[in-house]
Amino acid sequence: MARLPVLALVGRPNVGKSTLFNRFTRSRAALVADVPGLTRDRQYGRGRFDERAFIVIDSGGFEPVARTGIAAEMARQTRQAVIEADAVVFVVDGREGLSPRDREIAAELRRTARRVLVAVNKTEGMPREQVAAEFHALGLGAPLPISAAHGDGVRDLLEIALEIAEAEAPPPAPAEPARTAEPEGPAEPIEPIEPIESGETTGPARPTAAGPRRIRVAVVGRPNAGKSTLINTLLGEERLIAFDQPGTTRDAVAVEFERGGRPYTLVDTAGLRRRGKVTDTVEKFSVVKTLQAIEDCNVCVLLIDASEQVSEQDASIAGYILEAGRALVVAVNKWDLADADARERIRSDLDRKLYFLRFAKTHYISAREGQGIGALMRSVDEAYAAATARLSTPKLTRALLEAVERQAPPRRGLVRPKLRYAHQGGQNPPIVVIHGNALDSVPEAYRRYLEGWFRERFGLLGTPLRIEFRTSANPYAARA
Repeated sequence: MARLPVLALVGRPNVGKSTLFNRFTRSRAALVADVPGLTRDRQYGRGRFDERAFIVIDSGGFEPVARTGIAAEMARQTRQAVIEADAVVFVVDGREGLSPRDREIAAELRRTARRVLVAVNKTEGMPREQVAAEFHALGLGAPLPISAAHGDGVRDLLEIALEIAEAEAPPPAPAEPARTAEPEGPAEPIEPIEPIESGETTGPARPTAAGPRRIRVAVVGRPNAGKSTLINTLLGEERLIAFDQPGTTRDAVAVEFERGGRPYTLVDTAGLRRRGKVTDTVEKFSVVKTLQAIEDCNVCVLLIDASEQVSEQDASIAGYILEAGRALVVAVNKWDLADADARERIRSDLDRKLYFLRFAKTHYISAREGQGIGALMRSVDEAYAAATARLSTPKLTRALLEAVERQAPPRRGLVRPKLRYAHQGGQNPPIVVIHGNALDSVPEAYRRYLEGWFRERFGLLGTPLRIEFRTSANPYAARA
């Protein structure tokens, strides 16, 4: 199968690379605002031009001469994007004109890039050819005037860029002839799947014919907890900028990888602070992207910093995850740096402040050293399996009747609730729908009892479980 051509968007800060990335991918995947240096990590996306598919890489503002700090880390990320690309689209700002930084970037691209195409952005409402003329001085061929925000000239740019990239891409490897396997015996009977009446479904946890289902894992937590470091350790490369400075990650960056033959999509998110401390516009956008990542994932890894106390903000983030109904694994990072007193304090704080997460497994890890990562990912798999488990109606009903026999719901006045049968109403999170009479009178404490009972009986560890009561109508109510 032919490899897709790869385009990389490169340029100094705030020239419109992320806007062009969103235009190419027809999405809003990249965070866009009129703030320099908003994008920091490499962001990958798939695009399609007519019948031709391609991959596009968004990069942060490029400062080739930077040697230290965030700017140097961003430059390293951009250089990696240039190496991976078949063609580089060098984005410049037509309104500001040619700058010394543009010349520095052009000099670097001449040394390192395969092919470069200059895109003069923000030319809407201006004499486009005249604006683009001064960029001939870069010596990278004829510049193309475009407007990423309005789409002017983007189609022509993409057509030329893909022609260049496809010419540079290596030819596809010859495909092996298909082999027809002889049947070894009678086919196995297909197991019937019980219908789900309501609720969100993400499909069965067992492997499909095409292989295991891809698990989308969002790593969330407070700033500087080590989220990017954890993902880099899992990938085995410096894919994301991991810097000892809160707020390094601003956008939600998704990265695909495989571990033990199972495919995952890891989502690095911006650190969440208390609402009263979020005043910067960019940070508000980052919070929205993080909450969207929680909603869109299958499993959340809540990362807690062992060098700090478990705070109300950690509990608040856990609350977001529970409201979204997402499976959860708790990871306490930097455990290797914590002394005995700090470890005891963290364990006490977890029991006291995050007591409502007792259904989730807790792991004590070191993302930088790679300690505890294997057990953490096994818990991610288990949480996903629990969140997407299919529970048969006969087994749920038997478990319900056993729970009632062990402890009946309390009487309210002259009425005692009657719980008759149960079935599954959804997945991710699992929803158990219970039918009966006078279920409006079931107290919250009994609901929690049933949650714990079903969780223990069906091994639903690592996922929230929701109980819904549906009271049958009284056929004699109208005669009363």
